[in-house]
Amino acid sequence: MPRSRRPSILPSEITPPEVFFNRRQAIAAALAAGAVGLARAAEPGGPPATAGKLEYSRNPRYSTDETPNSYEDITSYNNFYELGTDKSDPKTNAHYLRPRPWNVTVDGEAEVKGTFTIEDILKPHPLEERVYRFRCVEAWSMVVPWVGFPLGDLLKRFKPTSRAKYVQLTTLKDTKQLPWQRYPILEWPYVEGLRMDEAMHPLTLMVTGVYGTVLPAQNGAPLRLIVPWKYGFKSVKSIVRISFVERQPVNTWNAATPREYGFYANVNPAVDHPRWSQAKERRIGAGFLARRIDTLPFNGYADDVAGLYKGMDLRRFF
Repeated sequence: MPRSRRPSILPSEITPPEVFFNRRQAIAAALAAGAVGLARAAEPGGPPATAGKLEYSRNPRYSTDETPNSYEDITSYNNFYELGTDKSDPKTNAHYLRPRPWNVTVDGEAEVKGTFTIEDILKPHPLEERVYRFRCVEAWSMVVPWVGFPLGDLLKRFKPTSRAKYVQLTTLKDTKQLPWQRYPILEWPYVEGLRMDEAMHPLTLMVTGVYGTVLPAQNGAPLRLIVPWKYGFKSVKSIVRISFVERQPVNTWNAATPREYGFYANVNPAVDHPRWSQAKERRIGAGFLARRIDTLPFNGYADDVAGLYKGMDLRRFF
């Protein structure tokens, strides 16, 4: 896989291209499998009344009891470089992305392969809400009420063979819908991957919504990944391809800057990024001057996932 040029500054500090795009006002007419009825009135900190509602159940087994961030925090402070490199750009440019119609191609080491509509992907899976901690590599964090279903339940439908050791997930590549793909910020399309045991773990979530409503474009509509014990760059957005592969995928940020971004990306306060500490984090919405909080090993999910890495050198496999 070709490698992009190594950035000389922090990913969070990359200046957007000197290009003006037509910025018409977005009209969110989100439709999704499971969207029902009329939207309820807006609640404090919650989604607007116009957001498309989802039918779901709550899953307390995998939810933190921490207070979620507001809907505004979650949908206006994002890393989605395909829609812009400033944190506010994805929301501003969200209207470019059209989450319907949408197809997902399944290929590689599996018995069931082909191209499926988003409705085919979602229909058999009951949705549930899980309130997860979300930790970004730039040392900011949120608490997010995601709505989705276990990735493993989806993968089982395609009957991966014994040769499938990893799952590779790929984002849409379309410069009309994702305009910043016109520029060599990274190697496009964005690619991520997991070991099969990580992908099949019940914490690994395929997400279609947030705060009980349809996932906004800036958060990776219509289908994104959440792996809550890993840094946020593993949670690939706007997925169009699922590939079962025998060899470890070359994920996008690891290809761009291998010294800084590893394949595993497990949240580990004892392993610093080469240019900053990972021991503390700043909770978005708490205010810039708020006291930073301690980062937890595996983002607080060690009891569930540490066994996946027993015997591994987590400084080498970062």
